[in-house]
Amino acid sequence: MTEIKINLQEKHSISPYLYMQFMEPLGTADSSVDCAWDFVKNDWKPALINKVKELQPKMVRFGGCFASYYRWKEAVGPFKSRTPMINYCWDGIYNNQVGTKELVNFCRRTDSEPLIVVNMESDGRMHWAYPENGEDRFGTAKEAAEWIDYCNNPENKLRIAHGDVEPFGVKYWQIGNETSYDKRGYTSDKGVEVTKKFAEEMLKADNSVKLIAWGDEGSGDDTWCRKMSKVDNVDYLAFHHHFDSGLKNSPLRGTDYRIDPENTWIHLMNSYKSLEKHIEKMRADRGNKRLVMTEGHYALPGRNRCEVLSTWGAGVSYARCLNVIMRNSDIIDIATMADFFGNVWQVNAILMTQRCERAYFQPVATVMSLFSHHQGEKYLDINYGDNIDCTASKTDNKVFLHIANTSFTENEEVKLDLGGREIESIKLYGVSENILTEITPVNMDVFDVKEFPTEKNSFVLPKAAVAAAEITLKS
Repeated sequence: MTEIKINLQEKHSISPYLYMQFMEPLGTADSSVDCAWDFVKNDWKPALINKVKELQPKMVRFGGCFASYYRWKEAVGPFKSRTPMINYCWDGIYNNQVGTKELVNFCRRTDSEPLIVVNMESDGRMHWAYPENGEDRFGTAKEAAEWIDYCNNPENKLRIAHGDVEPFGVKYWQIGNETSYDKRGYTSDKGVEVTKKFAEEMLKADNSVKLIAWGDEGSGDDTWCRKMSKVDNVDYLAFHHHFDSGLKNSPLRGTDYRIDPENTWIHLMNSYKSLEKHIEKMRADRGNKRLVMTEGHYALPGRNRCEVLSTWGAGVSYARCLNVIMRNSDIIDIATMADFFGNVWQVNAILMTQRCERAYFQPVATVMSLFSHHQGEKYLDINYGDNIDCTASKTDNKVFLHIANTSFTENEEVKLDLGGREIESIKLYGVSENILTEITPVNMDVFDVKEFPTEKNSFVLPKAAVAAAEITLKS
């Protein structure tokens, strides 16, 4: 039996953006944005919109590596006048049918806040800024400021000429993306210099926007976060986390994970530790800046980024990662654990069927949706044993628990101790499945959330279960 002792003294506020999603046109690597766009009706496909509403990400980021050669003016105005572009990182042609207006429309229809990544001088990657075909993809601070003005200035003439009288009101903007990850890009000193220049120009366009600077170490340089934390005009520091099991001889590759379930489980259950370590380093170096993890997911060798990510075992592993983020919600305001949607990559939250007519959740999305739908506003401290992984939050007289059973062979009886406070009712929602069960287009309901039975102050957490408890306190 595991006893969860919950301290009802409310701690810090929890951001609503800890389950955000990340939209990037991925070219021939994954049809991604294109698979969700109806090119006949010039609109988002209803199957995708409906599934995103179910997911409730609350924030959608547009950008990624794609941002380092994106020119926003090519993707605004009438569709017939837009300029297709080469997708230099992900290959293929992106036709720019989905641009600024379409992103904002997507966010409004799914009750999400847009976050846009600007082209910060191609992050110093001159092979993208000036490719061999003679193009100029070098994004300037002036261009970024003009984008903010286009979105937020009520009197912007270009947006009004495009038929949008009301401003889009885009509040969050990220300057650069993975700038430190490529030795061909800017150094930390140059990154700081250019970020300052961009921040100054962008705030001239709208001084109410929130700016995110790239702050993660990479390419052997661990000074990025400390140096960027001293830039006055930015509000947040961004980092990404791409991870594996962290153990030697990992079976999380190809189809090796299917051979020995116990070994696969050991590796899946160890994976969260690298995220803990990464955040610990960022915490130490951030100064007074808050943190945002604008991309996070497994990085594994295998077909479509490894089909182990379609298994329920991966879902439990991702639950542990999300609990790590929750434990650090005193300094983290934005986070994700998926690449949003497409029809190929297993790291996506949502996959669409081959003809893109239906959409379904990957295990990571099932967990993100479960936790976000049962989430309190204030963080609570808790104590518990070694057989589960758990975090707690509270809103008014309701306490919420996010729980993972870290055993795939044994159920776990859980007893609640709220310091003498009486419980009126407990609702427990979750998923428990064989850890090697994989979701595909032919069994899209296999990981549907169910309600588990509860007692007055206890419940049984099934083996390999991820659950969210909603505890109503007596007045």
